Amino acid sequence: MEKQALLYEGKAKKVYATQDPQLLIVSYKDDATAFNGLKKGVIQGKGVINNQMSNLLMAELEKRGVPTHLVRELNPQETLVKRVSIVPLEVIVRNLAAGSFSKRYGVEEGLAFAEPVLEFSYKNDGLGDPLLNDDHAVALKLATREELAVIRAYALKINRLLQGIWADRGIILVDFKVEFGRLADGTIVLADEISPDTCRLWDAQTREKLDKDRFRRDLGGVEEAYRQVMERLSSGL
Repeated sequence: MEKQALLYEGKAKKVYATQDPQLLIVSYKDDATAFNGLKKGVIQGKGVINNQMSNLLMAELEKRGVPTHLVRELNPQETLVKRVSIVPLEVIVRNLAAGSFSKRYGVEEGLAFAEPVLEFSYKNDGLGDPLLNDDHAVALKLATREELAVIRAYALKINRLLQGIWADRGIILVDFKVEFGRLADGTIVLADEISPDTCRLWDAQTREKLDKDRFRRDLGGVEEAYRQVMERLSSGL
């Protein structure tokens, strides 16, 4: 499968057409951004790690009943995926308070919730990705209630599965963001990526941050944290 026209370039990925209109090639970049693009930088090796980690995790989720856009990995930095129409919602699942949740509600970071907290935000950089509820999403015609129910069920299942995968490797899944897309027939599938860019991951013993927060907060050791997470993951999958 060969790359053709560049269809889209985002903060972390480029998306190319192929000779098959239903298949695309995603190429991961080392570029890093935070705070809706206000902070920019480069994390060396991030593109390869995020590509390979996403593929490992999506393949595992497929085995356990979560449909995804994954077709196959083409090389360390590029993957063939099914063409989807992205549902313009960021779906966030939180197991512990951190980041914007702690800031927004004045909650101490690290507080464990009795059950996962699921949030939707409108995928719109110009508006700052505002939070919204099901009624807002339906009113704005972002998704139907039936689609939201499917997305919610998949997101919570993904959370349960990822919690187990990471716990087996001595890592706490604090929270994560996923996106979903519609195939040509309307089927909802998991899309985008699962990586330290989109997940908060803490060492279970030390609570050391092993994710993009090291970049956001100028903690240093960003590349090493990404490598460590990949090494822990690949040792058992």
